[in-house]
Amino acid sequence: MDAAFTEEQHEIRRTLRELLHKRCGPDEVKAAVRTPPGYDEQLWRQLAAQLGLPGLALPAVYAGVGCGPTELALACEETGRAVLPSPLIATAALAAPLILALGSERQRAELLPPLATGELTGTLVVPGGRLATALALTGANDGDWAGGGRAGGIQARRVAPQGAASGPKGGEGPGVGAGWRLYGEAGQVLNGHSAQVLVVAAHTGGFARSRTLLFLVRADAVGRTGAQVGDDGPAGLRGLLRTRQTALDETRPQARLELRDVPAELLGEGAEEGEGAGGADGAAVARALAATGAVAAAALAAEAVGAADTALARTVAHVRQREQFGRPIGSFQAVQHRLADLYVSLQAARSAVYYAAWSAGRGRSGEPTAAPYGPHATAEPGVAALALAQALETLRAVAAEAVQLHGGIGFTWEHEAHLYFKRAACDELLLGPVHRLRARAAEEAGLFPGGADAVDGGGPAGAAGPVRRRRAVPERRSMRDAGR
Repeated sequence: MDAAFTEEQHEIRRTLRELLHKRCGPDEVKAAVRTPPGYDEQLWRQLAAQLGLPGLALPAVYAGVGCGPTELALACEETGRAVLPSPLIATAALAAPLILALGSERQRAELLPPLATGELTGTLVVPGGRLATALALTGANDGDWAGGGRAGGIQARRVAPQGAASGPKGGEGPGVGAGWRLYGEAGQVLNGHSAQVLVVAAHTGGFARSRTLLFLVRADAVGRTGAQVGDDGPAGLRGLLRTRQTALDETRPQARLELRDVPAELLGEGAEEGEGAGGADGAAVARALAATGAVAAAALAAEAVGAADTALARTVAHVRQREQFGRPIGSFQAVQHRLADLYVSLQAARSAVYYAAWSAGRGRSGEPTAAPYGPHATAEPGVAALALAQALETLRAVAAEAVQLHGGIGFTWEHEAHLYFKRAACDELLLGPVHRLRARAAEEAGLFPGGADAVDGGGPAGAAGPVRRRRAVPERRSMRDAGR
């Protein structure tokens, strides 16, 4: 493994850093988050047209750059430095990888090029705020995280076109030209109020053939944000309602989606006839979500590292200027020790993020057909979750110290230090918390092969677990006995 970056990777970092330094200061960030989409659309189009940012990790055959998760993580580190509000994570790390991994050739050719060039944005819709579980970052995604049973979450049912015979029990049969309808709701959807392409996780099959599949919804064809559009029924009873939610971190806008008999298309249509990429297979969906989770975790962790780096640099610059007792507070040893600890933690997190990105791409980039998001791509177990936990914890510590060391001005809500503080708090809610990420990483890495019983010491007689919480306390001996 060669850990050195290539000249192309260095160029991506330099170009993006220079552009964001000119166009994305704290005042520009605060102005962009208050626009209807929640980000600067002109800047996003410039990033897409000049740098191909949303298509960095997509194959060139779909108008992408043909790089991999490593290049995407490097770009995310730079966007994290500026706390850039953009649909980059939702589009490039969530929606596009799933379409590439599971979509049919027609779906890929139709959706991936506009996503890669920034003409369209996308996101992943998971009900119940279970995004981290769906991506297999905080738990196994083989359960009922999408809302099992006949109620709850998002339900999908097959419908036959007018004039065609319905399948058994309300259109569950294949049918010729049959479509799908989605019903349910989901909250905390990243960029859900503005994304044009929605990849929706929905439950289908009832109790007999219960499984979670992914569906495509073209939001611009169904309805607009904040408005319900009738569909062969009274207005207000059918359609898509999208409402932007109030979030602590305005740089990551989230939305609540209500789907009421919304027309949808199965991701990987034709899979049942052998033409697709496994879209109708629940196991394939779980694998693709897990592979996407590794890339998304590396990208989000890279943004956290970039934000922490900038927050630490600005804090160091501040303590060099702020004086107390006639000298800069940065000259005090206690302050220096605190900053040194943060620097060490930051470098450790950066190394973990780079390794996680390399592992998610299997050490390869630029392959035209075998994209790292493919259904057979597997990252090293536990690496992505562990890197994300390290990065989120580091950002939280750096942001807290930044507020503290900025003194009274740092506690004002309008100060730029709170941009990083809010980002640290909300990112952990998005794909955390940290302790569950670490627990999942330990589980995936097989640190406790005996399960919880072996860890607690409650396994079968004679079973030896690798780690036990209950350890025998040796008998105490007096100093006289110890000297014998």
